Order: sequence, then structure tokens, then C-alpha cells
Amino acid sequence: MAVFLWYGGAVRREILPGLPDPGFLTAWALPAARLGSQLFATATIGLLLAAAALSPWGERGMLSASGYRRVRACAWTALLWCGSSVAALCFTLADLLGLPVGQAVSVNSVVNFATTVPLGRAFALSAFLAAAVFLICCATLRVRGAVIGLVVAVAGVVPPVFTGHAAAASNHQLAVSGLLLHVVPVTVWAGGLLALVLTGRASTEQQAIAVRRFSRIAVTCVALVALSGLLSAYARISSWDALLTSHYGQLVLVKTGLILVLAGLGWWQRSRALPAMVAGNRRRFTVTATVEILVFAATMGTAVALSRTPAPFVGPEESVAQSLLGFPMPAPLTVARLFGSWLPEPLFLVAALAAASLYLAGVIRLRRRGDSWPVARTAAFLAACALVVVATSSGLARYAPVLFSVHMVQHLLLMMIAPILAALSAPATLALRALPKAFDSSWPGPREWLKAGLSSRVASVATQPLVALGLYVVSIYAMYFTGLYELALRSHAAHLLMVGHFLLVGYLFFWSVIGLDPAPHRPSHPVRMLMVLVAMILHAFLGVALMQSGTLLAADWFTALARPWGPSPLDDQRTAGGIAWSFGELPTLVVLAALFVQWSRADKREQRRLDRAADRGEDEALAAYNKMLAQLADRDGR
Repeated sequence: MAVFLWYGGAVRREILPGLPDPGFLTAWALPAARLGSQLFATATIGLLLAAAALSPWGERGMLSASGYRRVRACAWTALLWCGSSVAALCFTLADLLGLPVGQAVSVNSVVNFATTVPLGRAFALSAFLAAAVFLICCATLRVRGAVIGLVVAVAGVVPPVFTGHAAAASNHQLAVSGLLLHVVPVTVWAGGLLALVLTGRASTEQQAIAVRRFSRIAVTCVALVALSGLLSAYARISSWDALLTSHYGQLVLVKTGLILVLAGLGWWQRSRALPAMVAGNRRRFTVTATVEILVFAATMGTAVALSRTPAPFVGPEESVAQSLLGFPMPAPLTVARLFGSWLPEPLFLVAALAAASLYLAGVIRLRRRGDSWPVARTAAFLAACALVVVATSSGLARYAPVLFSVHMVQHLLLMMIAPILAALSAPATLALRALPKAFDSSWPGPREWLKAGLSSRVASVATQPLVALGLYVVSIYAMYFTGLYELALRSHAAHLLMVGHFLLVGYLFFWSVIGLDPAPHRPSHPVRMLMVLVAMILHAFLGVALMQSGTLLAADWFTALARPWGPSPLDDQRTAGGIAWSFGELPTLVVLAALFVQWSRADKREQRRLDRAADRGEDEALAAYNKMLAQLADRDGR
């Protein structure tokens, strides 16, 4: 880090008379604090991953001895992560103000910076989540607590991604999402390896199981890191000349070389060290993993220096529309541009492709085993994945922040049509049938994790009819009648949360209504019919309200955007209301038809069951009536 900070020019700044300068201490302490934050975050995530998935479980979901040690060690790394994030916040404030840290930092300035400036909010949120992980690790004795801590810790490394070079790139959607796909897998990859090396006190047999599990995780991380690295470099470096001649491009090449070395070490670990570990020899794994950790440390140091090195500037200054959208103002809308002018969203593109691949792998495994799986379900799931890709990466994604009507089409695809198809494809049932059982109850596998999730309290509460309906309806009105819609337009992080929320809430509602997967609560068919009708009426009312409203939603956004073509923002909003009112009811009619068919089939199955019981002389109703008479006679006799 120190070498590349000097080479990239981040600490070799010429001090001009009369201009503010934060001083020598801030120039070096700020990247050191950021590096410390990354290292301690990596160790925290790795230790929690090792405790939850790379350690045997105790009885009734309790942590085993090795899992307990890892969680307690994680408490200290989380505390150090919190302290490093606070230090980075203070030194960043001094760097932005151009004052020595002693003059720049005070209680009021730090609080103001952490609550009003995006960069300060990012560091403050990371520090807060790291402190939450510390408290969780100090209190938990169960694997469930380690899983919760792991989720919180992964969330803690995300906020700084939405600041810096990625957020300032000309295509910040591609840059930020690519960096998210880069940072999280690298952290999981490096952290898991570090945890296995530093806390590997288990027996050789248990350590071999843990390494084999981690090897599968590492392969996935390598693929994501390679893909996201290419996307991030493409978004920030516009030419081969800038890649070879600028200090920023040269550091990108150095980092790419280090990642290739890591991939080679991972292959060696998987092909040579893992078989030796299974045979009882730990030394080869320990040596290779130690070298791999050192290369990881060099990679993180390079990444911190890269974040402080100015990116090459190419092209004229951005317009207001481009600075708001992250891409130039698109041309007037046509059908060809809507389906041809794609704007890839790496996160949901990768997620959809991964989901489709896993579903097909499950179907193939069933077929090879001699079991059948309905073709219609496979087609429904693949169509749902395709719709997610179209809604988030096609011309719909490019025109959605420009035209409210296009956003409403995107909304219907993500919250209604794709979830309906996914619910009818029974992915959980396929996974339960295709995934093998764990060979040891103390080492639960994906099938056991899925069963635990389906039977958890969260699933039990979320699938309650009123809860599922309430989340579905409240989400719609909260999005458009509060400031959330404009926030999703202005913030890429909020936009990603909006898309994920639409998919999750829509799938939860239609899973509870027409889903074919097992659920903790499945209301009766009349109740489901009522839920669908209520949702349809309230969705239609939203469309009518948008059509009749004279108040423009996200007025500041559309005024600043100043779209030079097409209808006025208010007319476009009324068009969006018409889409929600008219086309939004078509999927609901499909759901009612599917629900009616399921109800009819359920009645036929029940009638066949009663007929079989009657043929066997097992009339349940008559048997229950005779039992009641016998109980009454016995009571009268007493």
C-alpha cells in the first residue's frame, strides 16, 4: 500500500501557498485506516463463516467448541473494524476540509459529516454495523446468532462501495454493481481462508471437511471476482492507452496480476493440498494457505492505494442529466430502443443466470435419478428469470428513471409477473428433492439449511396471510406516496433495494396464495381468493389515484432532469397510473384462474381419498360418529 500510494501520487502532493492542506499525518493515516477497516472486516466475515458453515454443530443448534472459539475471536476483530471505520471517518473529514485532523475533528463536525455527507454516512454505517456484530458475537451461543452476525457483517462492507471512483464513474450502475460483485466475494474468500488457518485446531478429519466445503465457496468467489474485475475496469478505463500509461491503469494491471496469482494458488490448493489434507497431512494446506493470505494482503493494499489514486479523465464534462442518470440522456423512446438499448445490471443479471443454472441442475439430477419433473414448472422458472433480466438490464432499465410509465411496466414485471411464475415453479420443492442429505447430522448441508429456513420463525411470520398481504399492499403505497420513489431514482443503493424488495414481497405474496412449495401456513382456498381480490382492488385504486392526481411525484428529480422529448412528467405520470389500473389486473386474473384450478384439484384429491377409505371400509365420518356415541354411553354409564 505504501509503495503504490507513493507511485500513484496520492501522498506526493505539491503544497501550494494559500491552499488548504490536511498535512502529512492525514495523507498516510487515512489509507492506513481504510486498509485496517478492510482487513478487520475480512477477518470478521471469515470467522463468522467458519463458525456457521465450516465448523460442526453442537446439539440443538448450539455452537461447537471450534465454532465458539471463532465467534469469540470475531468479537475482537469486529471491535477493531469499528474503530478503524471511525478513524477513517475522522481522517476523511480532515482530508475533505483540507485541515489537520486536530483542527478539523470535533463532535459537531463529525456528527454533521456522518449524517449529511454520503461518504461520512458510509463510514458511520459501517462502524455501526461492526459494533452490532461485536454485540452479537458477545451474546450468542447458537449457530443462528453466527448466521445473523454474518449477514450483518457482509452488509457492513457494502456502504463504502457506493462512494469513491465507482460512484463517480460515467456509468455508475455498471461500476458500482460490478464493485459489489468484487468486494463481497473477495472478502468472503480471503476471510474464510484466514479463519481456517488461524483457528484450525480441529481434528484432521474435521479440518478436511471444512476445507472441502470452503473450496466450493472459493470457486464461486473466483468466478465472481474475475467477472466483476473486468466490469469495473471497463467502466472506469475507456481505452487501452489509459490502461497502460496512467498510474491508475497500471495499478489495475498489478491488482489483476495478483488476483490471477490467487486463482492459481486456489487451484493448487484444490488439486494438491486438499487431497493431502484428506490423507492426514496438514502441512501442505497450511503452507499454501499462508502464501495465499499474504498475496491477499498485498491485493488489499493495492486496492486501497488504487482508491486514493486519481482515475484517468476522458471526455468532456458531464451534463446535468448524465450526472443524475449515470449515462447520457437517451434518445426519444421507440419500441426498438426499448428492447435494443440495453443497460446491464450485473447484480441481478448474475443472480438470474445463477438461479436458472441451479434450477436446471436440479432438474437434470432428478432425471438422471429416474424421477420426473413437470416441464411446465421448468419453463415457468426460466421465464421468471428472463423477465428479471429484461426488467433490470434491457431498455426498460435505461428509460425507467426517465419515464414514470416505463418504471411502472418495470414495477409490474418485478412485483407481479415474475413472482407469479416463480411461485408456480416450486423451486424449494425441487431443491428438497434434488439436494442430497448430509452425511453427518453435525455437518448440515444445503438441504438441511433450506429446511431450517422454511420452518423458521421468520418464514412462519412472513407467510401469515395478513402479513403477506400487508407487506404487498403497504410496499406499493409507501413507494409512491412517500419520498422513497425519488430516493430510488437518486441513489443506486436505494434502487437496488427497491428492485430486490419488489421481487421478494411479490414472491412472498404469490407463494402464500398459489405457491406449490411447502409453507408453514397455507390459508384455505376461500381466504386466498379474498386475498387476491383485496390486492387487486387496492392496486387498481393506486392506478386511479395516480391518474387523477395533479401533484407530480419526484418533482425535483424530473425538473432537474429536464427531458427534452416526450410527454410532460405529469402526463407521463397519468399514463403510468393507467398502466397500473388496466394492465396490472391481468396478472391478477391469471392468479385467480390458477387458484380456482388448484381448488378444484384439491377437492378431487380429497374425494378420491374418501372413496379409497370407503372402499376399505374406513368411513372416517362414520367412525368418528360411532366413537362419539361410545364416549357418550361411557359417560352416562359412569
